[in-house]
Amino acid sequence: MSQSKKTEASCVVHPISPVFDENSRILILGSFPSVKSRESGFFYGHPQNRFWKVLSHLTEEKLPVTIEEKKEFLLRNRIALWDVIASCTIIGSSDSSIRDVVPNDLSVILAGARISQIFCNGNTSYQLYVKYLQKETNRTAVRLPSTSPANAAWQMERLCNSWKECLSFCRE
Repeated sequence: MSQSKKTEASCVVHPISPVFDENSRILILGSFPSVKSRESGFFYGHPQNRFWKVLSHLTEEKLPVTIEEKKEFLLRNRIALWDVIASCTIIGSSDSSIRDVVPNDLSVILAGARISQIFCNGNTSYQLYVKYLQKETNRTAVRLPSTSPANAAWQMERLCNSWKECLSFCRE
């Protein structure tokens, strides 16, 4: 991608379907897929994002690599995964550039699974959830520290300690 394309805002529609089934107990929401995730066709596709490493560590399971392995991992651990935003204007992967937000309809997940708690991966997804979806879902969400490489202040051990609580809901 040329440098000029990285600095131009463009309207982007979310290209990835949610992952969930009737056994899902928690819903983890990101804000919007990064350029790398959109290119790879699945959530948290940037190699430096620690999302899969954190969940793998906490579940004491092998790190999933392929999209199919990641989907199986999520479902086996009763985790639903999606993003707050269905479409937006964004520059590259910059959460701070997001505008013209159209939120995702979470009712398909909330009706199809017994979600006991919603978690937001990072402050941006949490703020967007509160602004666009909390009234609609009538559910509060828990803000977790972002697994993004941009959140370098949070080392792996600290991230894992903060994310531990979400997995307790998966065993209910």
